[in-house]
Amino acid sequence: MSNTTPSQPAAAGGGDSPMQTALTQHKGYYAFLVLFLVLMSALGSFVNDMYTPALPAMCRFFGCSVPLGQMGLTMGMAGLAIGQIVLGPVSDRYGRRPVLIGSVILFIVAAVCSLFSHTIHEFNLWRLFQGIGASGGYFLARTIPADVYSGRPLAKLMALTGAINGVAPASAPVIGGVTAHAFGWKGVFVVLALFALVILVCSPWVKESLARSRRVTVGPLRAFAGYKVLLADRAFMTHVCLKGVALGLLFAYISATPFIMQNHYGLSETAYGLVIGFNALFVAAGSMAALKFKLLKRAATVGAVVVAVAVAGVAPALWFVYSLVLFEVLIVVVMFGLGLIFTSANTLAMNEGRFKAGEASSVLGVAGYVVGAVVSPLVGVGNILHSTAIVFVVLAVTVLWLSRRSKALAPDLQK
Repeated sequence: MSNTTPSQPAAAGGGDSPMQTALTQHKGYYAFLVLFLVLMSALGSFVNDMYTPALPAMCRFFGCSVPLGQMGLTMGMAGLAIGQIVLGPVSDRYGRRPVLIGSVILFIVAAVCSLFSHTIHEFNLWRLFQGIGASGGYFLARTIPADVYSGRPLAKLMALTGAINGVAPASAPVIGGVTAHAFGWKGVFVVLALFALVILVCSPWVKESLARSRRVTVGPLRAFAGYKVLLADRAFMTHVCLKGVALGLLFAYISATPFIMQNHYGLSETAYGLVIGFNALFVAAGSMAALKFKLLKRAATVGAVVVAVAVAGVAPALWFVYSLVLFEVLIVVVMFGLGLIFTSANTLAMNEGRFKAGEASSVLGVAGYVVGAVVSPLVGVGNILHSTAIVFVVLAVTVLWLSRRSKALAPDLQK
């Protein structure tokens, strides 16, 4: 176990990067880095979470079905997946900063263009480009810490940014609900564009985290060969799948609950946003609680058990439309369990793949959005209460199985 502390970054070999130098020489730079990582990661959450309260209203505006309206979520997730696959190797070759700046600019352009959509199909196309734009900051929020830290210091930084970033999924539905209520669904995308603009304005102060000596020097196509190595790593892929399926469960929840809470439980857009925001705080709590475990894989196992037990109660609560209070109590337990899994699986995967951090972060991010892109439309098929219950159960059982696989594979990270 390294004695590295968050204020003493450990180079992964090949010399210090400008960011490692700044972290060593300027104590305040660590706080700035944490804040900026939170903003970058939040953009990945905001791209979907902020406009979910407006989904029922958007379906009415475009005169489309619920599954077609939910396709905007799927397209956003698909964009996040595609962007990470492409931009991961690009950032390993050319550095993190160019990818960050270019992707944020793309997001702003796509968000503005979505305001002028005449059909749901046109809107969903711009959602794809929004996802690609948001993917840069989302995967770099994991890549940059792995460039400068490893082991427990990496876990602490990722847990800290993850916990603070719990404000993103907590605040996004609230902001989205209030904005949609006051200005309509288009107001949500104005806010998204302005948020991305803040990131762009702050980006000149972000130092490059990948030293030139550590960059991939092969051609653009051969740079993608790193994926083959990572995909063959059983320990890495086990934790990737665990994080991916757990994130897929979260996306199924995000996709289904606007209709469940507004149409079946009668909540307004604003009330829905407040409830979802409250629930998201438990993801942040779970993220920080994972660091209390001596073994990170134990945190993942406990999280998986908590999720499975809670979903065993959520499913009948949905199927038979029990009270909102019972549904809420069970959902916050699920959120806490997911938080435990996110921190442990993220850290274990990135520690395994940190020497190909850009590609490793891409694979880790894509896994969740692939699952999310599949399950988001499924929860809207037929009776949304029944289809959501079925999806929840399947994903919870899969998470439990993967946590047991994780326990049998790979070294753990101890305190």
